[in-house]
Amino acid sequence: MDSRSDVIISLIKREVKPALGCTEPIAVALACAKAAENLPAGKAERLKVYVSPNILKNGMGVGIPGTGMIGLHIAAALGAVCGKSEYGLEVLKDVDGVAVETAKAMVDCGNVEILVSDDPHILYVKACAFSDEHEADAIIRDSHDNIIECDVDGKVIFRTEDDEKDGGSDACGDYGITVKEIYDFAGTAEYNDIKFILEDRTLNMALAREGMKGSYGLCVGQTISDDKEALFGNSFMTYAMFLTAAASDARMAGCTLPAMSNSGSGNQGITVSMPVIAYAERYGIDDERLARALIMANLVAIHIKAYLGRLSALCGCVVASTGAASGIAWLKGASYEQVCATIKNMIGNITGMVCDGAKVGCAMKVASGVSVAIQSAMLAIENRCVSSNDGIIEDDIEKTIANLGRIGSFGMKETDRVILDIMVCK
Repeated sequence: MDSRSDVIISLIKREVKPALGCTEPIAVALACAKAAENLPAGKAERLKVYVSPNILKNGMGVGIPGTGMIGLHIAAALGAVCGKSEYGLEVLKDVDGVAVETAKAMVDCGNVEILVSDDPHILYVKACAFSDEHEADAIIRDSHDNIIECDVDGKVIFRTEDDEKDGGSDACGDYGITVKEIYDFAGTAEYNDIKFILEDRTLNMALAREGMKGSYGLCVGQTISDDKEALFGNSFMTYAMFLTAAASDARMAGCTLPAMSNSGSGNQGITVSMPVIAYAERYGIDDERLARALIMANLVAIHIKAYLGRLSALCGCVVASTGAASGIAWLKGASYEQVCATIKNMIGNITGMVCDGAKVGCAMKVASGVSVAIQSAMLAIENRCVSSNDGIIEDDIEKTIANLGRIGSFGMKETDRVILDIMVCK
C-alpha cells in the first residue's frame, strides 16, 4: 500500500467498528466503567454523570442491551457494575442477569444521577463515581469512545494531548478526502487490504436476521416483509427496506448483538451497509465487488459526516442512506459522475429529516432512507440528477456536501434545542 492508501484505510478502521447498543448511552456506560475501574476499590456505590444535551436526547428513549429498559440511568449503572472499558463501544458485552439486577437496584435506590453539562462540546460525558469517600472521574469528548481525562480524588491520572477543539464543533475529520478520491480508491485498492470490511456483512446481517425473528420495537422490518406481496411488492427495494429496518428494530430495542457502526453510530452503520449487502444477496454479487461497494458506501458517509459533526439535529439516516445509495450505484456500474448525481439526488430529497432522539421508531426513518437511496441511485444511473437550480444543490459535489453540513451543523442548532425542550417537557 502507498501512504495515502494507508491513511484512507486507517480512517475506515477508525470510523467503522463494532458497537453494542446505541452509542450515546454506550458512551455513558463506557465513562462510568472507566471511572469505577479507577476507584481504589474498583467498584462504585454512587454515580453522578454530566452529559451534553445531544447525549441526553439520544439516550432518553433507546433500549439498553439485555435489560428490557431504556435510558441513561440504567446504562450508567450497568457500565459501573459490569462494564469493561477495554471493550470500547462493546463495553457492556459481559452483561448478564445478575449485573442487570444489581444495576437496577443501584438506580432504584437513587444512586445514579444524570445531569446536563454546560460544556460546549456537542458530544461530552463526565462520569463521577463514588465509593468509600473516594471519587474517580472519567471524561469522554468528541467521539463516543474517546476518553480524554481520568481523575482520582482530584488528581489527574490520565489526560490526552489533543488540542482543545473549537467550542463544540466535534467534527469527525476525514483527512481531506473527496468523492473523487473515494470513487478511485474503491475501484483500485488491493482487495486483500480492504476485505476486512466484509465484517460489516457478518455483524449487521446477524442483527437483521434477529430482527426478523424476534419481537423488537415496532417490528418495521417484519411488517414490510409480511405484507410484501399484498402491498409493498416483492422487489429489491422491499427486500432492502425490510432487512435494514429489521436490523434497526433489533438494535434500538436492546438486542445484545453488536452492530458495525459508522462515524460513532450503529444505526448509521446499519443503514450504510445493509442496502448494499441486500443488493449483493439478491443479485449474487461476489465478495470482492461487495467489499468495494461497502468501502464506497462507508467512506461517503464518513466524508459527509465530517461536515456535520457526530451529533446534530439532522437525522443520521440522511448521511448513512446517501452512503448506501453510492454503494448501490457503484454496484450498478456507475461512473464517478453518476455517483455524484446519486449524492445530489439524495441531498435534494431528504435533507431536513430531523433527529428527535434514538428510539425504536428510528427503524421507520431507516426504511424511508433505504427507499430514497434506491430511487436516487436508479435515477443517477439513468443520468437524471437534481440540477444546481434546485435549492442547496451545486454543480460541484464537494460544495453540495458542504451546504448539507452547514444546514445540519449550524442552521439547525435552534431546531435541536426546540426538539430537546419538547422531549424533556413531555
